[in-house]
Amino acid sequence: MTSPPAVTPGSGAVPAIELIAATKRYGSAVALDSVSVQIESGEFFCLLGPSGCGKTTTLNLIGGFIPLTAGELRIEGVIVNDLPPHKRNVNTVFQNYALFPHMDVAQNVAFGLRMEGLDKSVQAQRVAEYIELVGLAGLERRSPGELSGGQQQRVALARALAKRPAVLLLDEPLGALDLKLRRQMQAELARIHRQVGTTFVFVTHDQEEALSMATRIAVMSGGHIIQTGTPREIYYKPVDRFVADFIGESNFLAGATRVDPAGSWFEFETGGRVAAPEGSSSGPGTLMIRPEALEVGPVEEVRDGALIGPVSQVAFLGNHTRITVNTAAGALVVHRPHQSGANEDPFQAHIGEEACVWWQRDMATILTSPTLEEEDGFPIQEAQ
Repeated sequence: MTSPPAVTPGSGAVPAIELIAATKRYGSAVALDSVSVQIESGEFFCLLGPSGCGKTTTLNLIGGFIPLTAGELRIEGVIVNDLPPHKRNVNTVFQNYALFPHMDVAQNVAFGLRMEGLDKSVQAQRVAEYIELVGLAGLERRSPGELSGGQQQRVALARALAKRPAVLLLDEPLGALDLKLRRQMQAELARIHRQVGTTFVFVTHDQEEALSMATRIAVMSGGHIIQTGTPREIYYKPVDRFVADFIGESNFLAGATRVDPAGSWFEFETGGRVAAPEGSSSGPGTLMIRPEALEVGPVEEVRDGALIGPVSQVAFLGNHTRITVNTAAGALVVHRPHQSGANEDPFQAHIGEEACVWWQRDMATILTSPTLEEEDGFPIQEAQ
């Protein structure tokens, strides 16, 4: 059986989606405030942020379910501001699946194809292709009520993809699944995207979902896009404290960067200094570093740039131990991984005992304080 046609990410001559100063207001309330972003053909693009940040509004604007107040929306280079949903080359998978309970799996997948008036032989071929793609071969005659939540989600996905849209919109489609099944479906969605190459625009508030599936992420807050970048860029090089705090756990130490002929240094407010990441600029800021990027050991191993203090918390969390060390520069949380089958860790952290913490300089990021203009304007920022 032939596979559905695939698309190479970024191979299109024009972006799959382009929002230009897109704004959506409800009376005096601004849901989306002059957002501009390009989504390339074949990307798995994730809109990530807390409730009320504007991510679902953005998805609904792309789908045509709500109109723009101002700005411009292009799909494959064509302005679609005034086009109704059924005339846009997009399809949507909703959180509640929206399957027809009186239709079996094959009939649900074929529904959109019948509405398009495709030849029955083409319908049958497409239905078989996409049911196999989502791993439901053999269940064609089951009704939605006879399927698990994960299987229903696959039917909804197959139905949306069978029409071969330029863009597939996914509005928190895994939100109704339990944790184990949600993680399985994350892997399945990533596989399906790689196989078909359709542009996916995925909305979620779950950081793990975004990091595990997306090729690029837009972090949103207050109707603005705060940062766009790859999962690695967003995680290790956030542009501000909001992004750093929203995406995983972080350590924050206040101070200022000083650059002199001998190099660049980050000086803590409480005294002492460490080598700043390469390319750092002078000025006040906050040093951000992820817990897993830190090393911890006994004070006998103290080295240049290490911070020393008593251990205040130790928690065994299965694949790692979470250790908190209260240094003069501030409390540092360290995630110390466990190596399966290895001998017992020679360093055993005990509450109240002194320990030293250190890191490689380029594993840290300096978050500089924004200017007043930036605070007012929320500029779109691309990770460097």
